[in-house]
Amino acid sequence: MRRLLLALPFALLPLAVAHAAVEHDHDHEHGSLGAHEHGVARLNASLDGEILELELDSPAMNLVGFEHAATSDADKAKVAAIRAKLEKPAALINLADAKCSLEQQELESPLFGDEPGHEEHAEEADEDGHEHSEIHAHYQFRCVAPGSLTHLNLAPLFQIFPATQKVLVQLVGPNGQQGGEVTAAAPTLKF
Repeated sequence: MRRLLLALPFALLPLAVAHAAVEHDHDHEHGSLGAHEHGVARLNASLDGEILELELDSPAMNLVGFEHAATSDADKAKVAAIRAKLEKPAALINLADAKCSLEQQELESPLFGDEPGHEEHAEEADEDGHEHSEIHAHYQFRCVAPGSLTHLNLAPLFQIFPATQKVLVQLVGPNGQQGGEVTAAAPTLKF
């Protein structure tokens, strides 16, 4: 299953190239790099039989409200509270009536004290010296009724993390592959 998730970006490469062309034009207008955009998270979802895998990548700013290393007691408490919320993915993503139970999870971020395993999750500084750090969450669920999983509803995620304005989603499921964008106003994507 992990191989399927790793292959997902390649399977959706034509969609990504088209989206990148649009983003590239948009980035030149606003001077942004596009790879780390506050307010925007990415979710890869794969349903294979009873196994549902979700990978969420987000700038730490969207979830914690800052991206620097937590040094004060208040910042450390905030990071711990956010990590506790991310450890309960069923409260973040409504999986309809698929009766899914969490089997595995993995949370990574420099803010959690992790050494970055991948360059894209490392703290980086932009040309102005501002730090950028990501939070990566990987969840694996076993769904007793996967046929009931007709959509993903991210409304709880938007409520818990209001600084997240949109989530770019890539899905692979029984009906093929697709990509889309969800927002707080339209938080559901059909599987």
